[in-house]
Amino acid sequence: MSFKEPSKKPELLRILQNLTRLVLLVGVLGVITAIQLTRPQSFSLDQYFPAQAEVATFEESTDAVEKIEEGIHVATGLVYDERFEIVRASCTACHSAKLITQNRMSRENWKKTIVWMQETQKLWDLGPNEDKILDYLAEYYAPKDFGRRKNLDIEEWYMLEL
Repeated sequence: MSFKEPSKKPELLRILQNLTRLVLLVGVLGVITAIQLTRPQSFSLDQYFPAQAEVATFEESTDAVEKIEEGIHVATGLVYDERFEIVRASCTACHSAKLITQNRMSRENWKKTIVWMQETQKLWDLGPNEDKILDYLAEYYAPKDFGRRKNLDIEEWYMLEL
């Protein structure tokens, strides 16, 4: 029996391929850098983020986040009342408040949705907060008697002349 030393050819080929890839990558990066240095305006973010734009301070941004207008929490779009914080903490921990505001369900269907989220989406037991959340959802996000928008009240019609 004779043992043959394994060929070094495959290993050298792999090293050469990796080296070629590295050289190509460095070359591409060099070309991109050269373009950026010779034509800075074409890659400028100034058109999207002008230098003159005001930057909000931390206090201003937190005020905007907690702003209430006409009974609506501006940042979430949810109706603001004494149960709001419980709803926000429980619901928006996993999904956007838009998922609430774009839906309309009866209290029973909101309950079924919560049970479904607990069974399939790993929602925790809401404990004594569940009734408060359901009351809130049933009060503000129950089905309405009209569709997506109310009928327009047109007080004066105009005749178009063709």
